[in-house]
Amino acid sequence: MNPLTHFGTLARYNLWATQRLLQATEAVAEADYLRDLGLFFKSIHGTLNHLLVGEHLLWYPRFARGVSPKAGPALALDMEAETDRARLGQALKGGAANWLPLIESWPAERFDGALTYTTMRGTEATLPFAATLAHVFNHGTHHRGQISAALTQLGQAAPELDLVYFLQQEAQT
Repeated sequence: MNPLTHFGTLARYNLWATQRLLQATEAVAEADYLRDLGLFFKSIHGTLNHLLVGEHLLWYPRFARGVSPKAGPALALDMEAETDRARLGQALKGGAANWLPLIESWPAERFDGALTYTTMRGTEATLPFAATLAHVFNHGTHHRGQISAALTQLGQAAPELDLVYFLQQEAQT
């Protein structure tokens, strides 16, 4: 499989799923949105902030610029990067939209290489480039699933986020 095609599909899916999930969370009352629902990052808000930190503030700079932001008070996996719900949604959608042009800018052979970065603990790591990029999208899927379960727990409708639904929709357009 052509890695540009594969990862381009994952980037488009990531944006689509992020948009659908955020739309579904709009119906959640603010108190429920902020409430500890037993998720790893406690609330829907906390989990969405974790996605912003992990996907856009941590991994994107590593892939786009070869820069590993330093952990600390200004960057932690459980930090509240954006307090405002609407701005958080916009940041997540904007961040998700950035991945496709980045992926399209890479030559196919880049996917066979490695990504060297500094971990949150300050140690250097070198991992397979394509597998690590797959991790970024898989990580988002994992946490969107947690939020979907929280929506169900709150009596809200959870959106269909399976990749196959995205592929079917994309094939119709």
